[in-house]
Amino acid sequence: MEENKQQEATTDTPVLDTAATDTSTATDAPAAGDVATGDAPATDEAKGDRRGGRMGRGGDRRGGRGGNDRRPRRTGRPERTRPEFDQKIISIRRVTRVMAGGRRFNFSVAMVLGDKNGKVGVGIGKAGDTQLAIDKAMRDAKKHMIQIPLTKDGHLPHDVHTKYASSEVMIMPAPGRGLVAGSSVRTVLELGGVKDVTAKIFSRSKNKLNNARAAVEALKLLKKN
Repeated sequence: MEENKQQEATTDTPVLDTAATDTSTATDAPAAGDVATGDAPATDEAKGDRRGGRMGRGGDRRGGRGGNDRRPRRTGRPERTRPEFDQKIISIRRVTRVMAGGRRFNFSVAMVLGDKNGKVGVGIGKAGDTQLAIDKAMRDAKKHMIQIPLTKDGHLPHDVHTKYASSEVMIMPAPGRGLVAGSSVRTVLELGGVKDVTAKIFSRSKNKLNNARAAVEALKLLKKN
């Protein structure tokens, strides 16, 4: 009898163990299923909430407008027409005039105009506004434009030397050396389309307007061969 009781005890203990294991597995299975099915959307929403601070209004991380809300490119713009003459301001000064009621300020602008093909001119304009003075200088330069008698290669036919006011200028052709000149004389020769030339200013004048006009007077003395 004692042996039978021991056998029954030994056989009963594994039954209890299996039941315990079965219950553990039975309870664990739905928990795993819940995590796999029900918790996944919750985690995505949580991640979306955490990313909300970095994302813009349109759902784009760059902020501002969405990735597809770009402005369309502007098309059909009218092409800018190239001006007839190139221009360069060589001098701009503010001039003060003392009147009975106080001081009056004006602007004086000196400008060089040229087409880089033999035409060049120097003009001056004075007005109370800078833009108005520039327009006056442009009209004056067009009125006093000259034609330079250049060769087929854009060179000067011979040397010239002249003096205007306190400026004294000498211009010489120098094939293969390029444009070697200084001050406003270089601007006049460059916009006039002169190539391979050397210019020398003999005077000590720093007046850019006088130097430019001296260069124009020297170019007037050229005679086409």
